[in-house]
Amino acid sequence: MWEDRSVMVTGASGLLGSWLVPALASRGARIVALVRDQVTPHGELGEGVPGRPVTIVRGCLEDLTILRRTVAEYSVQTIFHLGAQTQVGVAKLDPAGTLEANVRGTWNLLEAARLSGMPDVLVASSDKAYGESKSLPYVETHALCGRYPYEVSKSCADLIACMYATTYNLPVSVVRCGNLFGGGDLNWGRTIPGLIKATIAGLQFVIRSDGKHVRDFLYVEDAVDAYLTLAERLMSDRSLSGEAFNFSLGVKYTVLEIVEMVQSLMGRKDLKPVVTNIAKNEIREQYLDSSKAIARLHWKAGFSMQEGLCRTIDWYQEYLMRKADAPVKCAAI
Repeated sequence: MWEDRSVMVTGASGLLGSWLVPALASRGARIVALVRDQVTPHGELGEGVPGRPVTIVRGCLEDLTILRRTVAEYSVQTIFHLGAQTQVGVAKLDPAGTLEANVRGTWNLLEAARLSGMPDVLVASSDKAYGESKSLPYVETHALCGRYPYEVSKSCADLIACMYATTYNLPVSVVRCGNLFGGGDLNWGRTIPGLIKATIAGLQFVIRSDGKHVRDFLYVEDAVDAYLTLAERLMSDRSLSGEAFNFSLGVKYTVLEIVEMVQSLMGRKDLKPVVTNIAKNEIREQYLDSSKAIARLHWKAGFSMQEGLCRTIDWYQEYLMRKADAPVKCAAI
């Protein structure tokens, strides 16, 4: 199915992209990666797998010309649109830049696809696209009601994706995942990477909220499987075009529960977190219902939260070993 298929991945050097690219390469795809800034601790992006090097195109999503050239020149058949400004805090500091990347970047990418061969497109969204709701968990029929900069950017991008599917018959599906985690994420401002790093160093983890915000999660290898599953189905089933799918573990946790779980797995329950409660303008509870993906795609997460955390802890332990006084392996489940 993927053998010799031309596949474009935007945001290929991010957490999800750094796992998706080798998965595609191992299946025989010819990969073109659009990269603005390259930070790839999870292997070198250009290496791919033996016999399947990755073509790297330097550019940004705001540049329609380079997107059109890339899609046309490499006869792209499938696009995984992962590229975005993904940080809620950055979006608050720079809303215009976030909207340029996430909204203009999405319509540029879809316009390039429309004008250059009509490849299949999977647009990476998130639970943030739904905004705040009194009715949880989110299902795909929920209205898209983002209010803050990052949420609004995702709500808009999702609506634009559906517009291209409906108006121009561009084969587009939207992927909404819970909070992704896994080895390779070097954004220490995120809860799980920052928590693991602090625990390895023997430091108390600082929680910006009151620790009671509720979220759900998805291990990165399960996210890769979700994207590949939907992309493969879209190839043969055009009724999936214009559809959005939620993917998550279906289990919700507070930040304090995540801290306790990670510290228990690492044998450092003595490191009590510092709760600052300074975070503002963040949705209190967000979690997804994945019933649609289970029913229509026969998808199911392969890793529990604890299994995913163990694999993640071990990755960071190896990566940060030189900085840690006493390496701690994840305890057996």
